[in-house]
This record gives sequence, C-alpha cells and structure tokens, in this order.
Amino acid sequence: MNFIGTPWLWGSFAVIVIAMLAVDLLYQGRKGAITMTFRQAAAWSLIWVTLSLAFNAGFWWYLRGTLGVEIANTQALAFLTGYLIEKALAVDNVFVWLMLFSYFSVPAQYQRRVPVYGVLGAIILRTLMVFGGSWLVTQFQWLLYVFGAFLLFTGLKMAFAKDDGGDLGDKPLVRWLRGHLRMTDTIENERFFLRRNGILYATPLFLVLILVEISDVIFAVDSIPAIFAVTTDPFIVLTSNLFAILGLRAMYFLLAGVAEKFSLLKYGLAFILVFIGTKMMLIDLFHIPIAISLDVVASILVITMLINLWVNQRADR
Repeated sequence: MNFIGTPWLWGSFAVIVIAMLAVDLLYQGRKGAITMTFRQAAAWSLIWVTLSLAFNAGFWWYLRGTLGVEIANTQALAFLTGYLIEKALAVDNVFVWLMLFSYFSVPAQYQRRVPVYGVLGAIILRTLMVFGGSWLVTQFQWLLYVFGAFLLFTGLKMAFAKDDGGDLGDKPLVRWLRGHLRMTDTIENERFFLRRNGILYATPLFLVLILVEISDVIFAVDSIPAIFAVTTDPFIVLTSNLFAILGLRAMYFLLAGVAEKFSLLKYGLAFILVFIGTKMMLIDLFHIPIAISLDVVASILVITMLINLWVNQRADR
C-alpha cells in the first residue's frame, strides 16, 4: 500500500510540532502558577485552529504540485474530516479533566502543570497507536470491521448511558491508587511529590495526573479507530490527531468556565461515533465519500450546538 507521507512531509511536520510545543508548553509555562484567562484561552484556541488549517493548505499545495489536484483535494479533505472528528472527541476529553479537577478541589492556580503533561502524554500515546494501528490495518483488513463494531457500541453506550451519580472516590481504580500510594491529604501547590520527615509522599495532584493520563488512553482507543474510517494513511491520521490535541491546554481553560453550557455535546459525539462505526462496517458494501462524511460530522456538531443553545436559553428564561 502506498502512503502519502514523504521524508520531506514528515520532517516538515516534525519541525512544526516541535515549534508549537515549544510555544504552547515551554514559553507559556514560564508564567509560573498563572493560568490563562478566558480571553487568552480563546485567542490561543483560534491560533491553533488557524495553524492547523494553514498546515492543511500547505499540504494541499504540496500535493497539487507533486501528485496532481485530484489527489491533493482528496487528501486535504481527509485531513480536515479527521481533524474535525478528533477535535470534537478532544472536547469530551477536556470535560473529563474538568470533572477530575473539580472532584479533587484543585485550585485554578495549581491546574497548569497537569494539562501540560496530559498533552505530552496524549502526543506520545497517539503516535505509537497510529503507527501500530496503521500497520495492523494494512496486514489485517478485517480489523476495520472490528473497529466499526467497537465505535458503534461505544456511540450507543454514550447515547443511552445514565449518569450514575456515584462518588469518584468509590471507583475501584481510585481506591486502588489511594491504597497503594502514600499520599498527603491536601494539595501542595503544584507539587506532585514532597518529603516529610524523610518520607516521600504523593500529593492528590499526582493522583489527578494519573487519572488524566488514563483518560488519554481511553479516548485514544476511541479516536484512533474513528479516523481510520476516513483514511488509513499514517501521515494524515497522525497529523490530524496531533493538530487536534496540540491546542488541548488552551481548550481546557476556554471551557473551564462554560462546561455546563455544553451538556448535550455527548449526544452529538455519540451520533458521530455511530455514523463512523456504521460506515466502517459497510466499507465493502457501500462507500461513503469523504466529502459526505465531512458534511455529516459538521452537521451533527452544528445541530447539537444549536439545540444546546436553545435549551440553555429556555433554562435561563
């Protein structure tokens, strides 16, 4: 199978990712315990989306000059569709982060470090999963049916699942971690560990970090198969994935104060997963063009947001 990625494309992408990480994680991280304001988070989110679209435009321009306009249009559209899917799923990941910070009562000024490590962990994890998944799909084509069935099940479960209202601290994983870690009772600034009387203790913030990284694993298991419904080319799968999560830290601070306004988003995501899963299971019977997939995903997200806006306005009245 021929893949679109060339050494020049991979090298350019690596340079861009490293530069974006340096700006987002290192430069902004020097501000210490100061978090982003809503306006700053909105501005940075717009910057990351603009850079992603600019990369896609450059990608299209390169392919047009080397492989022709038809291939350029198809591959650029695949990137855009994958990016939109991954961005939507990333929002759900951010909601989990918000829930964890809220449950463990982490003050806003001490939340900066965890999203940084969450983004880095997601980048490493998804890079490994993309290459592993692409190799498996090329070797075992039938895995697309397995991925499709899994996404269909996940979407239906997300749509019909009810909030159990249970205490997060009663979850088996949290109980196990607390039972096997020597922990302090309170948040100690931004520290993950500290020593008391020569004994090393983990802080509750370290427990939050572990749960954030676990959530990255869970959402990667959903998101990687989802984009395989659009393309199995590792270059497009990885670039759309990483561009979607590079702005995750800014998105977190953007949604921190308005998360309750998006209570219906999970139903939109559920419909997207059901659509993608169905598409993968029918891949040999009925081919849905990438342009139609993009239209369906975008329409589901827009309709969900409009319904959510209408529900919020009625609730306010």
